[in-house]
Amino acid sequence: MKFEILHTSKKSRARVARIHTPHGVIDTPNFVAVGTNGTIKGLDSKTVQDLGIQLMFCNTYHLMLQPGSKLIEQAGGLHRFMNRTQPLITDSGGFQVFSLAYGGVASELKSQGTKKTNQSVVKITEDGVWFKSYRNGDKIFLTPESSIQAQKELGADILISFDELPPYHIDEAALKRSFERTHRWEKRSLETHLSNPNHQALYAVIHGGVDVELRKKSCEILGSQAFDGFGIGGSLGKNRPEMISMLTDVMPAVPRERPNHLLGIGDLPSIRECLPLGIDTFDSSYPTKAARHGTVLREEGMHYNVTRAPYALSLRPLVDDCSCYTCQHYTASYLHHLFRAHETTAMNLVSIHNLHVMVQVMASYRAKIQADEV
Repeated sequence: MKFEILHTSKKSRARVARIHTPHGVIDTPNFVAVGTNGTIKGLDSKTVQDLGIQLMFCNTYHLMLQPGSKLIEQAGGLHRFMNRTQPLITDSGGFQVFSLAYGGVASELKSQGTKKTNQSVVKITEDGVWFKSYRNGDKIFLTPESSIQAQKELGADILISFDELPPYHIDEAALKRSFERTHRWEKRSLETHLSNPNHQALYAVIHGGVDVELRKKSCEILGSQAFDGFGIGGSLGKNRPEMISMLTDVMPAVPRERPNHLLGIGDLPSIRECLPLGIDTFDSSYPTKAARHGTVLREEGMHYNVTRAPYALSLRPLVDDCSCYTCQHYTASYLHHLFRAHETTAMNLVSIHNLHVMVQVMASYRAKIQADEV
């Protein structure tokens, strides 16, 4: 993987860059669509590619449970299996596993879990994590080595090191124990990756919860190792202001010569506030998850719900002057009708619109950064 910085804003830490991978170029800053099971719900790979989604996020945890990473490897890798020719990124599986343990950490800010640890579901050891398959109840042991091996079998362009995801409400002593262990796991992930790089890149995950000094220490530890980029993960705060405050303090410590990715955050208000801090890529299932409930995004960051009564008679597009396929061919009234009739086509068409909005917004931000307006 090659990372090429094209322009750094004179107004902020924002930059325009390119990530070169075996399956193509990713212009940054950019939005990464989430396809948990190797697909964005309701959309085929050609539609996603035609929308201009340059990087797609798939979940190792789900794919290793079904259909299995070895089967996908036999099929020629995830790109061939899902018929995608552009770049893919896979996670380590850790986020989903620790969600089983702590519950509630999978919110948009990934920090609002309040449930007590469920040790009957997950057991954490120095070697790795035991968990039960949600599909058949089988006990599975996931380690840094087996996580990287599964990601190698999937064959994504960018892999993520195996890490522990402690909840927001963890006490200081437990956070420090988790911090030390996750960095040992990440080092093991890197060693496994370097034994067979296979033209793939490996991102480290910066940890430390909302403790700024621990986050900076994480940057120092991981920055001294041969990772290709950095994910910013773990608990990011209980709300957006807390997250922005933490990132404002931590981002100057993240090595600038390598790309970074804000894990699990990709709503438009957060993107708008994070871009000046120097974040390169963002992922979130929000645009498509919201679409399945009728929420229509606008480029200026506003949104509305097309299932509401006023749109029953609207013969205009979802958004005036929008160039997406949905807005060019269908009215808000038609989409309102489809939702009322419980037709899945409605979800698919609004998903197309929302992803189009994300692509256009990120292209606009890149232009503004080039012009030193952000």
